Amino acid sequence: MSLGVTFMLIIVPVASFCVFVARHFMNRFHHHSGIAIILVTVVYTFYVLVLLLLTSGRDPGIVPRNAHPPEHEEGFESTMSPSEWSGAQSPQSHFPRMKNVIIKGVTVKVKYCDTCMLYRPPRSSHCSICNNCVEHFDHHCPWVGQCIGLRNYRFFFFFVASATLLCIFVFTMSAIYIKFLMDGKAHTVWRAIRKSPASVILMIYTFSAVWFVGGLTFFHLYLISTNQTTYENFRYRYENKETPYNLGIFNNFCEIFCTIIPPSKINFRAKIGPKALTSGVEDSSLSKSGADIEMDIKSMQYPTAGHVAGNMVGLRQQLSLSQADIENKGESEDVISETLDCTLVEVHDARAAAHPRGSSWGRKSGSWELSPDILALAVGGGGEGNQMKGDNSPPGNR
Repeated sequence: MSLGVTFMLIIVPVASFCVFVARHFMNRFHHHSGIAIILVTVVYTFYVLVLLLLTSGRDPGIVPRNAHPPEHEEGFESTMSPSEWSGAQSPQSHFPRMKNVIIKGVTVKVKYCDTCMLYRPPRSSHCSICNNCVEHFDHHCPWVGQCIGLRNYRFFFFFVASATLLCIFVFTMSAIYIKFLMDGKAHTVWRAIRKSPASVILMIYTFSAVWFVGGLTFFHLYLISTNQTTYENFRYRYENKETPYNLGIFNNFCEIFCTIIPPSKINFRAKIGPKALTSGVEDSSLSKSGADIEMDIKSMQYPTAGHVAGNMVGLRQQLSLSQADIENKGESEDVISETLDCTLVEVHDARAAAHPRGSSWGRKSGSWELSPDILALAVGGGGEGNQMKGDNSPPGNR
């Protein structure tokens, strides 16, 4: 999404410039040599877009994650107390959250990343948006939708600098066209603006944009000359002390623009093998929370909704006994009531088991609410019991 917006912010102004401004230069020079302005604009814009794609599409220098936390290492210095050690991923492994690394006599702290389960290399940081540790992390650029790091910083700088030159070019040519109109029939600037309002709009747009991309260009020139990243400049502030990575202005520029870009440490085209799939399934099963495991156990121990429905059917069958059956079996009104109460208790327990943890299924204001057909059957069973002329003693005493 952000990359598409950036494309539109470049293509739309350039297309407007070619249609409303640049085509008028074709007749301003001999032998239609003004067409070169259109060609230069199109080719240079294509170059800027290629740099944008290289910046956005390249691996910025992602550090591969570990499948397991690192082993405890002896013999390194730690500035953290044992209570601040990291052991969230595995309770059996406790190790310091920071390690001290000496670079050119300067102590640099290397942090442990809980997400990637590794100690980040020097000058690396974890991007909260991309959710990856990136080598030589500079910043996450929302305009290109990608982190800027070791493997795409060069293209990012070229893109920003080229966009600055493109803005200056469009602004200059639009101002020249306004000057041509003033020298022609439109003798004043206001008449020239009325005749070509697109030129004025392009001048305002490019003038505003050049402050943004031009400011970034000069800021990164300063960072390159001191061998800093944007993250280091805002986080650590090396103004009062020498950065351990500074090689001198000339060598700093050579390191950025003249060195070979290291290959990516991640093979994005690699196929996932059976072992990786199996480990992924095991990891997902191990990552179940206690609540999920508890629910799985309860689902095996307690009846489900099907059992509840079966109990309801049995209740209706018991309540549908005829008076003749009652007389033959010698059941009294008390026996029917006792049977009804016992069955309701079973249904209550089954519902509670099927909906644990204080579920409000089937409850209203703290009492169990029975369906009308069950209540009607219960009333009918009680009436038949009242009409019996026999005594109410239990069957065994009759």
